[in-house]
Amino acid sequence: MNKSLRQTALLDRIRSLPIWHGEIAVEPMTGGITNVNFKVTDQVGAFVVRVGDDIPLHQVMRFNELAASKAAHAAGLSPAVVHASGDLTVLEFIESRTLTEEDVRHPEMLPRVLDLVKACHTEVPKHLRGPALVFWVFHVIRDYAATLDDLGSAHMGLMPELLEAGAVLEQEAGPFDMVFGHNDLLCGNFLDDGQRLWLIDYDYAGFNCPLFDLGGLASNNGLSAHQEEAMLETYFEAPVTEDLRHRYSAMKCASLLRETMWSMVSEKTSEIDFDYAAYTAENLARFRAALKDFQNT
Repeated sequence: MNKSLRQTALLDRIRSLPIWHGEIAVEPMTGGITNVNFKVTDQVGAFVVRVGDDIPLHQVMRFNELAASKAAHAAGLSPAVVHASGDLTVLEFIESRTLTEEDVRHPEMLPRVLDLVKACHTEVPKHLRGPALVFWVFHVIRDYAATLDDLGSAHMGLMPELLEAGAVLEQEAGPFDMVFGHNDLLCGNFLDDGQRLWLIDYDYAGFNCPLFDLGGLASNNGLSAHQEEAMLETYFEAPVTEDLRHRYSAMKCASLLRETMWSMVSEKTSEIDFDYAAYTAENLARFRAALKDFQNT
């Protein structure tokens, strides 16, 4: 089935969901680089329909995303799940704007973002039901390397360097605490409705070290060294020790390495209209710069 026919079939499936009231309007939403999303408006209100099957090569399992989304809503962090069936998940639509990297870095916004991240870590597991995944970045890195080999990626020449770096970072980032991580803290996953912030998109959610989310928040949004120091002090409610700073820096590098390899795999597998090659190059440069800083400390 060609792309146009698949799109028509998908829209038919969305329109046939039994939850709508009266006539509906369906429009695509842009910005996602893992899933396809639509805004649906009926006589009751507006909703977001997320379309996505399991993506094992990215560690994405929809039962886990659904459980995390429901728990995050129960914790007061995220929109409500209205319906879920097969590869379609319907959520409450929040009239809001998506944050930019500049927004996240703003001195008045960053503490609010950090409060939301910490609430995810501490409050979501109180509401989580059923089986839950562990998102272990160092396993993900190793698995991505094997997947890229299977796919015949043009990036295979980099794998010895990247795998060696990952192994060193795994040793340097420990010992590890455990929280329930979001694990994908791009600016696009924070919404501001003018009154409060919302955290969305739990594709990669799972138990993890808090330093992974903190490192991802910093690297994905260009926090300054001063902001990173303040972030760690605020999150842990204590002065930042040299040991914590070292472990955090290692995990920040690992977060960037994972994002780089995620993009490498997506270059070969994703059908979303996005320049993954450029995203790979950007994140590889960020990773190498962060690793150089880490090695020089």
